[in-house]
Amino acid sequence: MSSFQKINAEQLHNNFFKAIGREWMLLTAGTEKSYNAMTAGWGTMGVLWRLNVCICFVRPSRYTYELMEKNEYFTLSFFEKKHRELLTYFGTVSGRQEDKIKKAQVNPVIGETGAVYFDEASLVFECKKIYADNIDPKHFIDKGLMNNYPGADYHRFYVGEIRNCLKKA
Repeated sequence: MSSFQKINAEQLHNNFFKAIGREWMLLTAGTEKSYNAMTAGWGTMGVLWRLNVCICFVRPSRYTYELMEKNEYFTLSFFEKKHRELLTYFGTVSGRQEDKIKKAQVNPVIGETGAVYFDEASLVFECKKIYADNIDPKHFIDKGLMNNYPGADYHRFYVGEIRNCLKKA
C-alpha cells in the first residue's frame, strides 16, 4: 500500500525557489526495468499552455539524459532535510559507474505513469514530457551567465506536464 496520497498540485504551499535551489530535488527517468536518478538544483514550476508544468535541465553528459530522451515520463522527488546526504550522493556519483539505488538503499516505487520515484520522498511529481530543447549560447542576453558552461556543455531542458502530484500521507 502506498504511503502517498494524490493531491491537486494547486493545493501546495511549497516555496519552490527554496525547494529546488537550496534543498534540491531528485529527477528520475526510465522505467522499472531501467532507470536512473540524479540530483537537480535548477528547475521551475508554473503554468504554460494552460497546463501545470515543471521545467528541468539535464546536461547531455549525464546518464539520466539518455533515459530522459528514451522515455515519455519522469518524476521529480522532494525530500526532507534528513535526506540531504542522499541527494548529495545522487548528485556526485554516476549511475553508469555503480548501482546508486542499491548502494543508497532507497525504495523505488512505480507510479501510475510507469515512472519511478522513491518511498523516502515527501513530495513527488509524475510528469509527461511535452517539449524539449537545448540551451543555445547564441540566445544569452546576459553573456555572464555563460560562466555556468566553461566546457560548453549546455543543458537540454524538458517541459513536463504534471500528471500526478503525490504527497507523503
